Amino acid sequence: MKARTLEALTLGFGTTVAMWAVGYLGRLPAVMLPSQIVLLLFLACGFVCGAVAGMRVADPVRTGALGGAINGLLNLLILGSVLSQADKAVSLPAAALWIPGSILGSALLVAAGAFIGNQFRDHRQPAVEVGPSRFVWVAAAATFLLLAVGGLVTSKQAGLAVVDWPNSYGYNMFLYPLSRMTGGIYYEHAHRLFGSLVGLTTMVMAVLLQRCDTRGWVRKAGWVAVAMVVAQGILGGLRVTGSFTLSSSQADMAPSLLLALVHGVFGQLFFASLVGLGVLTSRRWLQPAGCISGDLKPATALLLGRTLVGLMVVQLVLGALQRHMEVLLWVHITMAAVIAPLAVGYGLRTWMLNPSHPVRRKLGLWLMAVTATQMFLGISAFAGTILLKGEDTSSVFALMAATSHQWCGALLFGFAAATLLWNGRHDKTDSNSPESTSRA
Repeated sequence: MKARTLEALTLGFGTTVAMWAVGYLGRLPAVMLPSQIVLLLFLACGFVCGAVAGMRVADPVRTGALGGAINGLLNLLILGSVLSQADKAVSLPAAALWIPGSILGSALLVAAGAFIGNQFRDHRQPAVEVGPSRFVWVAAAATFLLLAVGGLVTSKQAGLAVVDWPNSYGYNMFLYPLSRMTGGIYYEHAHRLFGSLVGLTTMVMAVLLQRCDTRGWVRKAGWVAVAMVVAQGILGGLRVTGSFTLSSSQADMAPSLLLALVHGVFGQLFFASLVGLGVLTSRRWLQPAGCISGDLKPATALLLGRTLVGLMVVQLVLGALQRHMEVLLWVHITMAAVIAPLAVGYGLRTWMLNPSHPVRRKLGLWLMAVTATQMFLGISAFAGTILLKGEDTSSVFALMAATSHQWCGALLFGFAAATLLWNGRHDKTDSNSPESTSRA
């Protein structure tokens, strides 16, 4: 695969994730920025993403134009909702103008940003070679964003705000009118749209790994990720309907709280799997080992890491039980009291015993920092949902604390998985070191 194509795909999907994040925040019911401001932020986001890419790629204008066109194509997933009106179908003349306009406009915008950004690049330095790892990290970022969106759905108890699936109140999901996305419907419908973006991103990621990585097991891992995201989407849909149906009548639905719990836990496992793929396809991982670990007991590091990740999976289940069913809170708190010192100790050990290995040292520091943040958010969530329950000032605080706690938990799980992988790699300076197997 040509390097420019890979760079453009990464830029196009990455820009889309950034734009959708900005749009989602701007249209939150508690924010509701004017449409003109949201559009301006959209345009600024596209330009900035192009500029960042322009400082890194060898052919900024053409890469920016192709990446922008991909971004415009992906934005069609939400353009239908903008054009759709509650009382009538999408106007074909309007669609005929907006569809090519979205693609062409995005191409010009991102290309302009890439051109400007390239003016600030040090041309004495060669352009950074791009492998599939960056696209994997885009997929992980999209999933991380989706976890936050899904967390808000749970916190707002909006999981059943849209009664049917895969349609939305009888509309095609991608044509549900923006004017009707109010209250809980906004949270749930946006969650579905982000899910579709993550699914599409994961499928493209698998194709890129198939084309750009010679390791057979990595290729297979990409398709496993596709199977996981498809299963996750089906779990989310059946959580609403209880069975496969195109009915939009609430009487035909049998919502499942158990599937909601499984859906929440499985989403975090999927995110951690993408983090793992990001590590295993990264340039640092693929480079011949140049740094030897100072850990004289690598088996101990592996045991600690595996124990930590295993306990975190149990904690994810306990957290989901508390979020969805409000049970086993004190078991969840007790488990946190076990995991926190283990995570800090594991991070400290990784940091101290790898003085010449910058990746491991950084992961150790991040693991400690995110653990401390997660404990603070856990205490805040407990205060907001339990101690302040029923008070006038608790609702917004409880909402943000609980959602942030769940979101930070996913981040902590990802760092634990990444640290485990790096501690499981035995860096040597002999022929057993992993060679670069990525081809652009």
